[in-house]
Amino acid sequence: MSVRHAMLALLSEGPKYGLRLREEFEARTGEIWPLNVGQVYTTLQRLERDGFVESDGDSDSDGPQKAYRITEAGAKELDTWLRTPPDLSAPPRDELVMKVLVALKVPGADVPEIIQAHRRYLVELMQQWTHIKEDGDLADLNSGLAIDAELFRLDSVVRWLDAADARIKRAKADAESPFANRATPAGDNPNDERPVPNGPWPLPRLRGNSRQEVRTTQR
Repeated sequence: MSVRHAMLALLSEGPKYGLRLREEFEARTGEIWPLNVGQVYTTLQRLERDGFVESDGDSDSDGPQKAYRITEAGAKELDTWLRTPPDLSAPPRDELVMKVLVALKVPGADVPEIIQAHRRYLVELMQQWTHIKEDGDLADLNSGLAIDAELFRLDSVVRWLDAADARIKRAKADAESPFANRATPAGDNPNDERPVPNGPWPLPRLRGNSRQEVRTTQR
């Protein structure tokens, strides 16, 4: 999350003090991401250093009486950030994904049970978030959107666990099949040539995509 750009967004509404910025940040993000006031002032100092905000009062102190306002450069930076998609081309080092991948090679590990243990926990989390949503203020748009985002995120992880469980079981069944060593049909090879999508944003960077990266570079 970019606290830096969130501060610029809040200041785009008008000059504000550090304490008010912290309160409005937590309110606007559905109070899901608490923010330390020290982090607010550190972020404001850096924004001021970069010319994105300017302040009133003593430039050597950061107290409650010091107001900040966004500059023209800050407004341009905010607009660019809002319009630029985050770089999601490189998969994050997701701990849960790593656990499942590593467990596949751990002697004696019951991978299906490991998957189900995590799935039960995620479903419980989803139930808790759903209760928070139902008990909350229906008119609080920011909170509702933030909670929806978390519910969708957890749901996607649950669906990945279900897909992983099915894929692992299918791979085990295929390995035990008498036809396990049959040749791969033409067109089923994951390294077959595929069209490379065009676009201004970064694309997935995986070892298996090396040939695609070369073709993209040559264009």
